[in-house]
Amino acid sequence: MVEIARTLQNAGYATWCVGGGVRDALLGVANLDWDLATAAPPPEVRRLFRRTVPVGIEFGTVGVFGRDGRMHEVTTFRRDVHTDGRHAVVEFGASLEEDLARRDFTINAIAWDPIARRLADPFAGQADLEARVLRAVGDPEARLLEDRLRALRAIRFAARFALTIDPATWSAIRTSAPHLPRLSPERVRQEIEKTLEQVDRPSTAFRLWRDAGAFGSLVPPLAAVPDQVLEAVDCLARPGGAGRPLRRTLRLAALLSALEASEAERALRALRASNQDVATVTALVEGWHRHGDALRAAADHADAVPAAALRMAVSRIGRLRVAGTMRLLAARWRAEGGPTGSPVWRLHRRLLRIAFQDPVEVADLAIDGDDLRALGVVPGPAMGQVLRALLGDVLEEPERNHREWLMAAVRRWQASGAAGP
Repeated sequence: MVEIARTLQNAGYATWCVGGGVRDALLGVANLDWDLATAAPPPEVRRLFRRTVPVGIEFGTVGVFGRDGRMHEVTTFRRDVHTDGRHAVVEFGASLEEDLARRDFTINAIAWDPIARRLADPFAGQADLEARVLRAVGDPEARLLEDRLRALRAIRFAARFALTIDPATWSAIRTSAPHLPRLSPERVRQEIEKTLEQVDRPSTAFRLWRDAGAFGSLVPPLAAVPDQVLEAVDCLARPGGAGRPLRRTLRLAALLSALEASEAERALRALRASNQDVATVTALVEGWHRHGDALRAAADHADAVPAAALRMAVSRIGRLRVAGTMRLLAARWRAEGGPTGSPVWRLHRRLLRIAFQDPVEVADLAIDGDDLRALGVVPGPAMGQVLRALLGDVLEEPERNHREWLMAAVRRWQASGAAGP
């Protein structure tokens, strides 16, 4: 980054580090994503560097690769000439201060010259950081009108960095709420996901979504989401890195757990969530509603609950959903003042052992459709009914899960002349 800035400055173009990298450095937060703003026009930036990518050339942004192979966005100083609340038309040739004036919040409108090692802070963003205040640059109404997403970003920044939103900016956020549906569903979903990923206590942000009317405009079923549901989100670990994808999904499931599973599914599809997220979150929410009360009662006597009852629960939840479902249930119980600690985790461990040691699914049975066809069972609903009945027997007594016992059970049912097992 320093080499890029030096090359541009040596060519006669003022160049500064801007944005989140400067803010995070002042806060003492690690950030390797350094962006630069420069007086150099985009063609000149591309001429000066060997490896570039036209990231957003129409907006003046060129991706420049440093010696370490990391790409940094270099954007020409610019000013807005028109915006519709989603897209801006810009012109180049602006000064640094004009460029900073078009930014969203004072804490993001600070620039750092890495060569001369000096700050440019025309809107007192450093003072706001020290005072723990989030404030729009200039007129809050105008800033949020330029890009409606800024209302949601303001809430995320405030929650992430423990800032208080200044009254004028908060008023502008509330005024923006009815206009937020102009944002694309994808941008809204991304903002929710960033909050789940970046904020230690997302309830802080989502209370502000609710109180500002953002949920009412964007995810109406969550317009009056209870505090206890939001606190359950806090009880689940922050994702942190890319290696923990289930953590974000669990937090999303907790947020939607106030809804019925079908309502949660509709909300996710409206936000253009991936099919995988829709399936996983819907299953977790359904698990909360179907099994939460029974498993909460079981948690108080985790060691005394009959194994057959737990096998039945695992069968209904699904082997691969047990861990996630129990984490969601534990978070909801904790937020509601229910069972916590070792009773819950003893139950969790028992369920996991059953899930991966005992037969709990039709696919685990020691016979299959070919065996049933050999006994004259017709493929279709009847065969499915027989398999489910056999699974019920095996859930009661796993020792029954061998071919001879299961085949004999089918023959007994056939000999009885009953309509079904």
